[in-house]
Amino acid sequence: MAPDAEVRTSSRADPYAPLTSQHLAVGGGHGIYVETVGRAGGIPAVYLHGGPGSGCQPDHRRLFDPERFHAVLFDQRGAGRSRPKGGREANTLPHLIADMETIRETLGFARWMIVGGSWGATLALAYAEAYPDRISGIVLRATFLGTRSELETAFLGTLPRIYPGLHDDFLSVLPEAERAQPLDAYWRRILDPDAGVHGPAARAWYETERTLSEHAPGRTRIDLDAIKETHRPMPSTPFMEAHYFQNNCFMTPNRLLADAGRLRGIPGIVIQGRYDFLCPPSTTHALAAAWPDAEVRIVEGAGHSLYDPGIKDAVMLAIENLASKMTA
Repeated sequence: MAPDAEVRTSSRADPYAPLTSQHLAVGGGHGIYVETVGRAGGIPAVYLHGGPGSGCQPDHRRLFDPERFHAVLFDQRGAGRSRPKGGREANTLPHLIADMETIRETLGFARWMIVGGSWGATLALAYAEAYPDRISGIVLRATFLGTRSELETAFLGTLPRIYPGLHDDFLSVLPEAERAQPLDAYWRRILDPDAGVHGPAARAWYETERTLSEHAPGRTRIDLDAIKETHRPMPSTPFMEAHYFQNNCFMTPNRLLADAGRLRGIPGIVIQGRYDFLCPPSTTHALAAAWPDAEVRIVEGAGHSLYDPGIKDAVMLAIENLASKMTA
C-alpha cells in the first residue's frame, strides 16, 4: 500500500473512536481522508457529508450503532482533512462516485448502506444510480437533486419571502449591475482569485445559507461591515459550492429524477424537515414518486439542519430500521 494510504489503527476505549484512518490516494493529486468506525464484520455503511465541501465531523460517527455497523466516513475531495484542502482540480461528481467505489473495493465490501444529507443526498443518489447492485439500502436527509432550479427557489424565491431583510443584504453585496443574475454573480465572485472580491461574497453566501438551513437561526441579517474584514476566518464551503453549482453539479438537468428508475428494489427512508427552506418537502415528494421503494418521514417543526429538533433522532432510527430489514 502506498505511503499516502497507510492505515492507522486506534485504541477502542471509546466505542465511537475510529477503527482505522488513512489518506487514500485516488488520483488527480488527491488523497482523501477515510476512517472506519464500529465493528469489523458489522453491517457495511458509508456516510456522505454535505456542502459540497464541508467534511465529516466526529459526531457523525454516532449516527451508527458501533455494535451493529462497520461504517465508513470520508472527506470528499478538497474537503475536511483530505488533501489538497480546497482543491478543485479533478474534482467533479464523477470523481466522487469513483472515489466511493475505490473505498468500497479497498475495504472489501460487496454492498453497503448509504447515508447522506443535502449534498450528501445528491451524491448518494448519483452513486446508487450508477451502481445499484452495490447498495443494500439508502437513508437520506433533506433531498437535494443538484439542480439550478432548486438553488433559484431557495435563494431567489424563498429567501425574499421568508427573510426579506436578509435578501436585501444578500443583493447589496453585489454591484447593482450584477443583481439581475445574483447566483451567477456570487459564484463568479467567490471563485475570483482576488481576496477583496471573493472574501465578502464568500462570507455573505455562507451567512445567508446558514440562516436558510436553521429552523430558528440566531441571526437573520448579514453584518455588511464584518464581511469585509480581512482578519475574519474564511468559510471553506462557499468555494466548493460555487465550483459545483457553477457547473450544474456536473450533471445534465434533472438527471437524478430521470434515472430514479435505477433505484427500483432498493429500500430507502427519506427524512424531511417540514420547514426546510433549502431542500423543501416538494423535492422529496418528487423523488418518492419516482422511487416507490422509498418511505418519506416528515419531521414537524424542523428545518434543514441535522441538528434541528428531531432530525438527528429520525435519521438514527431510519438507519436502525433499514438495518433490521436487511438482517431480518
